[in-house]
Amino acid sequence: MRRRVVRFILNGEEVEVYVPPAFTLLEVLRDVLHLTGTKDGCSDGDCGACTVLLDGKAVHSCLTIMAQVEGREVTTVEGLAGDGEPDVVQKAYVETGAIQCGYCIPGFIMATKALLTANPSPSEDDILEALRGNLCRCTGYVKIVEAVKKAVEEAGR
Repeated sequence: MRRRVVRFILNGEEVEVYVPPAFTLLEVLRDVLHLTGTKDGCSDGDCGACTVLLDGKAVHSCLTIMAQVEGREVTTVEGLAGDGEPDVVQKAYVETGAIQCGYCIPGFIMATKALLTANPSPSEDDILEALRGNLCRCTGYVKIVEAVKKAVEEAGR
C-alpha cells in the first residue's frame, strides 16, 4: 500500500503523518494520532459525530480524505480548551446538561464552534440549520439548542 507524507496544522501544532492518501481524517485522528474525542458514528457522513473544523469550517472527518488536509488547519474538540480551561462552548454544553451519553457531543460542539465563529448572534433557525448534520439518539435536542444559546450569551460578555 502506497503511503505519502501529509503535513497540516492540528490544534495549533504542525503535524506530519505518513499514511495512505485514501485514509480519512477520522482514521488519522483516531488511529494514528490517538485523538479519540472525534467519534466514528456511521462512517457515511450522516451522523456528525466525527465533525471537526477544517480551516474553521465544520466538516465530517469520515468523508475528508487526507489529500484534502495537506497544508490546512484542523481543530478537534481536544484543541478547543485553552490553558487547560474548557472553551465557552464546551462549558455551555456541560452547564445546560446537554451532554447526555456524550458520544455525539464532540461533533455538536465543533458544529457550534463553527457557527459562532461565522455568526456570533445566530437566530434559533440559524442554530437548527448549523446543527442539522448532527444526530443525537438520547435527546430531543432541546438542551443542545439551549447550550448553543448559552454559549452565544457567554461569548457576548
